[in-house]
Amino acid sequence: MNGMVEKRGWGLWLTHAGLIAGIIVICYPLYIALIASTLTQADLVTPPMPLLPGGHFLENYREALFSGMSVPVWKMMANSLVMALGITVGKIIISLVSAYAIVYFRFPFRSFCFWMIFLTLMLPVEVRIVPTYEVVAGLKLLNSYSGLILPLVASATATFLFRQLFMTIPDELVEALDELVAGGRYSTRTEVIRSAVEALLAAHEQVAIDHAIVAGYRRLPQTDDEIAAATAATIALIEEEPW
Repeated sequence: MNGMVEKRGWGLWLTHAGLIAGIIVICYPLYIALIASTLTQADLVTPPMPLLPGGHFLENYREALFSGMSVPVWKMMANSLVMALGITVGKIIISLVSAYAIVYFRFPFRSFCFWMIFLTLMLPVEVRIVPTYEVVAGLKLLNSYSGLILPLVASATATFLFRQLFMTIPDELVEALDELVAGGRYSTRTEVIRSAVEALLAAHEQVAIDHAIVAGYRRLPQTDDEIAAATAATIALIEEEPW
């Protein structure tokens, strides 16, 4: 491509050496952590620390997963999974509904409400820790999944992204959908969109079938020479069969 400079000679070697050195610097702490997980406590506190795996890999991981020092790791992972799924689903639902209302509903101070939501991006999590804890404690939600999930389901970022997505949809398309729903042909906008997607997929499938048929015809012998060659090849295959 024009404008691109290809490195050659020492420049290429130095580039690769720098990349390899960066990978080593990043991966070395991970390697040390993995090695440490296979050693005993005595091996860890006795310098120098071994740089090769020890013989307690299965024992250490079994104890960490199913016993742990206070809580087993599998329970921590399960709690993290429930929390992550709850926050993800909650963020999507609340942000989708709020963005839809801001874009398509007409109510006073609509833009002001959106910018107030957007301004919460300037508040880092550290600033909200103490008031969030006080609210959760006041609602008697401490030491529960609800207390972990509910304070984090409101997302200004997701609301902003959904708002931008809805604003890219042409007003003419929305009006056409509303006319179809108002005419009684469809009950909701979702049904209209689903029917359109099904029709699009059916048309795409039909186009793919048409292309396959055309490609098949193109592979057939077209000229006299091609027909003669195909006939000779077929006769040769028949003669090779042990009838």
